[in-house]
Amino acid sequence: MIYDVIVLGGGPGGYLAAERAGHAGLNVLLIEKRALGGTCLNEGCVPTKTFLYSAKIFDYANGVGSHYGVSVENPKIDHAFVVKRKNKVVKTLVGGVGFTMKQAKVTVKYAEAKLCAKTDDGFMVAAGGETFEGKNIIIATGSEAFVPPFFEGIKEAVESGFAVTNREILDLEEVPKEFVVIGGGVIGLELASYFNSVGSNVNVVEMLPKIAGPNDNEISKMLQKEYEKKGVKFHLNAKVTKILSDGIEYEQDGETKKLPADKVLLSIGRKANTKGLGLEEMGVELNRGAVVTDAQMKTNVPGIYAVGDVNGTSMLAHTAYREAEVAVNTILGIADEMKYNAIPGVIYTNPELGSVGYTEEVAKEKGINVKVVKLPMAYSGRWVAENEGGTGVCKLIVDVDTNKLVGAHILANYASEFIYGVAAMITCDLDLDAIKKIVFPHPTVSEIIREGIFMYK
Repeated sequence: MIYDVIVLGGGPGGYLAAERAGHAGLNVLLIEKRALGGTCLNEGCVPTKTFLYSAKIFDYANGVGSHYGVSVENPKIDHAFVVKRKNKVVKTLVGGVGFTMKQAKVTVKYAEAKLCAKTDDGFMVAAGGETFEGKNIIIATGSEAFVPPFFEGIKEAVESGFAVTNREILDLEEVPKEFVVIGGGVIGLELASYFNSVGSNVNVVEMLPKIAGPNDNEISKMLQKEYEKKGVKFHLNAKVTKILSDGIEYEQDGETKKLPADKVLLSIGRKANTKGLGLEEMGVELNRGAVVTDAQMKTNVPGIYAVGDVNGTSMLAHTAYREAEVAVNTILGIADEMKYNAIPGVIYTNPELGSVGYTEEVAKEKGINVKVVKLPMAYSGRWVAENEGGTGVCKLIVDVDTNKLVGAHILANYASEFIYGVAAMITCDLDLDAIKKIVFPHPTVSEIIREGIFMYK
């Protein structure tokens, strides 16, 4: 049997590609070595959100609720129960993906896969002691946490379980008293948020002069201040040099310093999973370990596509979804292309940081004549009603010459739920006059976008 499409990897990019191809009438084989849902569903996006929601409820019970006339005596959080519930949520959703595959008539095989040969009709794939032939291959093997080999003591720390990645931390049985997070990006900040809420003394060590990666500088600083108020300590411009048996050692401002730790989280980046797939033998071009693709998700080898983290372009599950659709449409002969100028990103801290498009700094670097509209979240009636004493801001980046939005950066609860609206505005190439005609529901936090648009002059 020759499959129309063989998908390697069952994460967001892989299972959605398989689903779309299956519903389009193609004969599809999906090969996954661990569990459907990939990193996002099993040890990333979804599990961390179950943690963070429990922490948010605990925060409200543990004093925040008093701002709203609600008080609870001696609230407690059961971390073991949080982990158990996380596992239940993951199991439910993984089962849902499996059901979706059946509905799309996708054949699923659990095994490690490797491209082993080209044929007249396509490619041979070896998996679980069998070989399969496919006309088209979609590589969707995702990424894994980068474990820095240059830290002294890292090997011993990982082997002993003292240093963990996002995979192991989600099954941690006890809350560490001293918790050190190496890396102030999305994963590091979200887990720092959870463990800070549930009682850990949290230290975040970041090599860069700011947290939150490429996010807007001003809003990143605001988020940092919010968490410093909550007790999280940040050590910026700090280079970790050694993992000790009871903490870490790092260099900052020319000095060698130490931090105690009961557990260390390694969250300094991710690397594409391309090792052992046979890509080099097939002649697939790689760049620093990631698969190189074009706007149709094609590699340099006709018939081989790559979507999701494995191409290293935008390591987000929702990016993988869209890339999967582009790849399948291309296979079907439907004109489509991937654009990366309006990919929303969210850090699910409390408050949330939602962003899309260019920051002010990047827009200026690109030579765009920009004007920034910045207003406090107090312009939103619902936000004021639900965030007593809170801090938040909305920054809109406008291209003066085209009268269009090119970016938005929001620090506020619910930012994750409406940042897509700005993504849609940018994707649909709407100018400000068109956006002004959109009716926003009232009262909602999303109205902050409308307020900002009407403030622009």
